[in-house]
Amino acid sequence: MSEHAAPRNGGPAAPGAREHAAKSVTAVRAGFVGLGQMGEPMARRLLGRDGGLVVCDVRPEAVRPFAEAGARTGADPAAVAAAADVILVMVRDDAQVREVVAAMLPAAARGTVIAIHSTIADGTAEELAARAGPYGVEIADAPVSGGFMGAHEGNLAVMLGASEAAAERCRAVFGAWAGLIVRVGPPGAGTRAKLARNLLQFVAFAAAFEAQRLAEAAGVHLRDLARVVRHSDAVTGGPGAIMIRDTTAPAPEGDPLRDILLHTRALAEKDLSLALDLAADLDVDVPLARISRARFARDLGVPHP
Repeated sequence: MSEHAAPRNGGPAAPGAREHAAKSVTAVRAGFVGLGQMGEPMARRLLGRDGGLVVCDVRPEAVRPFAEAGARTGADPAAVAAAADVILVMVRDDAQVREVVAAMLPAAARGTVIAIHSTIADGTAEELAARAGPYGVEIADAPVSGGFMGAHEGNLAVMLGASEAAAERCRAVFGAWAGLIVRVGPPGAGTRAKLARNLLQFVAFAAAFEAQRLAEAAGVHLRDLARVVRHSDAVTGGPGAIMIRDTTAPAPEGDPLRDILLHTRALAEKDLSLALDLAADLDVDVPLARISRARFARDLGVPHP
């Protein structure tokens, strides 16, 4: 395994110095900072890979099992940065991400990629990318979706905001725990995609609560309803099934999807109207259903004339 020959602190490379970009993909050295509920199962899937693994966490009890399994340990993020080519960061929030990255930049060799998996503000990712530039370090804005279940199963989705070169280096490491890696643009774009994805998730949760209130008032057993929802969503794809267009603009005449959208509009407006009638009869407040009924045609891309 080659030593880092590039100087620290973003200075000019010494004659004959080799940067990380010259390293074989299979020999990329991985680092992981933050071994919590998500980070621990992600990092565990990196054990035993070519290039090795170095880990760090403020809790010694989180680091100990990795050391016993053969991983190197770093006393702090700077130690990880000095020993890794691609460093994965899964800490709590923007403040912790800034603190960790600030500690790593002076210790990282030119060509290092720092991949941030924490959900942060998109402006933070852009800020850190600009701060890392003079060091010759790249920031990959790489939030994940799939929860701790996906982390344990090695089937997370990654929304990757990074340069093409940094994205390629990340794929060599992310593939150990990701089932889908989508480069969505430069740093900041990954977080913007994650926020949109989470908006869908939690608004859908709110809609599920509203549907449960209506079902409960109507005398439907909630566990029976839940079984039907999970089964049919597994077949149809759930809310994601409607995400089939490249734009949210109205679908013009001649659009090959227009007939499908018109059919969907008719079904939705009929069923939402029936649900609203039932809610009125049972005196159940369903604000999301009212909003959906009012906006569905426009949002679907086939507004009424």
